[in-house]
Amino acid sequence: MNSPPLTLSPFDDGPAFRGAVSSWPLLKVLALAIAACVALPVALPLISLARFAWTGDAALWPHLVAYVLPNAAVQTALLLAGVAVITAVAGAGTAWLVTTFQFPGRNTMLWLLPLPLAIPTYIAAYVYVDVFDRLPIRSLGGAIFVIGFVLYPYVYLAARAMFQTQGAIFADAARTLGAPPWRLLRDITLPMARPALAVGVALALLETLNDIGACEYLGVQTLTLSVFTTWLNRGSLGGAAQISLAMLALVAGLIALERYGRRRQSYQSSAQESRIATRIELTGGAAWLAALACLTPVTLGFFIPGGFLLRETIRRGLLTGFDPDLLRHAATTVGLALCATALILLLGLAATVPLRLVRLRFIAACVAVASLGYAIPGTVLALGLLSPMVAVDEAINRVSMAVTGTQVGLVLAGSSAALVVAYAARFVAISIGFVQAGLARVSTEFDDVARLLGAGPLTVVRSVHLPLLRPALWGAALLVFVDCLKELPMTLLLRPLNVETLSTYVYQFATRGSFEDGALAALLIVAAGILPVTYIVRLAESAPGRTEIELRQG
Repeated sequence: MNSPPLTLSPFDDGPAFRGAVSSWPLLKVLALAIAACVALPVALPLISLARFAWTGDAALWPHLVAYVLPNAAVQTALLLAGVAVITAVAGAGTAWLVTTFQFPGRNTMLWLLPLPLAIPTYIAAYVYVDVFDRLPIRSLGGAIFVIGFVLYPYVYLAARAMFQTQGAIFADAARTLGAPPWRLLRDITLPMARPALAVGVALALLETLNDIGACEYLGVQTLTLSVFTTWLNRGSLGGAAQISLAMLALVAGLIALERYGRRRQSYQSSAQESRIATRIELTGGAAWLAALACLTPVTLGFFIPGGFLLRETIRRGLLTGFDPDLLRHAATTVGLALCATALILLLGLAATVPLRLVRLRFIAACVAVASLGYAIPGTVLALGLLSPMVAVDEAINRVSMAVTGTQVGLVLAGSSAALVVAYAARFVAISIGFVQAGLARVSTEFDDVARLLGAGPLTVVRSVHLPLLRPALWGAALLVFVDCLKELPMTLLLRPLNVETLSTYVYQFATRGSFEDGALAALLIVAAGILPVTYIVRLAESAPGRTEIELRQG
């Protein structure tokens, strides 16, 4: 008996699709509600900042414009420009060397070059001040040096991914015509890799803009540090909000740079031959110069800070006679990071998976808003979250008073839950990026076959999407966990009284001038950071072009 032809359209009205189709209206409503909830933790702080700035002391703004903003803006601009130069030169230069040439130690360098990402900028600053106390490290130039050599792997990863995917046809043709390697770099490699370089530099600059610990310790009065000091030291919430809005204009420019860099990536990938050009064998002095050029940024960004922390930990006997409170602070840090990671993974799935099932512009817009959290400096985000969390606490207290006749206090703003919410608002972009990248590699044919067999949308998500997304979710969990572990600005501003994390524990020692006594806590943060860096390298080597840069961009 002949069966009627089957179609794989999800909008077929045949019996196999009735379950899925009947649930579309409810699914749309649910997806819209979830998307709005995911976007709120990022949208509400921006609205709150605008309200604080508008209702703040009007007489303060002229003072900020005259005495605070000019110096902070100049310092920030110079810092960003210097970091951009160092990260671009060190990142693109080392990526070009390991991609184009074969030299002694090249395979080892592939694993070593991204390691500075495991070093938080504030820990590197503390180390360099101790190691080179006779040099002018506490200066704008010192901050550019320290932050630049810690953050260059952002550019390295982006540039290497692009260099690997560039086809061999142009390079081989140029070599046939007698072009030397430097000419290939200038006329072919760098122009084609310009979008990837823009993405890497933009991410490095966003991390620079988020920094408080390094800039404060090195004496650089940036806009971010001005928000911090205006809020806490001067007690002016409105003034801090006004500076924050000025910062957001700079953030918007960096986001525009990143988007501009990504606008032609797919075109370049599809236009090139997939074969990778043969590496040039270097011999003699040139080979050792290439190895030295790659080893230098790794030494400055990782080996010096990491070696100092290990030496101080052993020399001071911190492994045997450590502070008993360190265990409690470490447990607090891990507990907060685990709670935030679980919430962020859930939000990433809730924001992204509905786009696969229900393609509505409102959902896409909500996902885009949620992805902006990573671009907003932690200080600004913490300031903007304060008012919404207090409003939630007031609503809880009104309900509690009506039901029980008593108030429960600051349930959200006055507890560690505030940190979990802040971490989720800032780092959900990482989860969204991983889930989007994972779903992009899952063929829609799997969805169609499942619906053909009568599976509803939720069954498709549970039985098809989640199992195939497991590697992406593990990668997101690893990166988010470590980012929460070493986060300093939001933790300093929102942590409850008598609550310390590893990052604030190290910060307290540094502010007292005894950073060496916190070397073990700093070493724990660095050791945890090595795990995701190793994962990123393995991911990049197994699938060229897929790096943290692609997965963080959201």
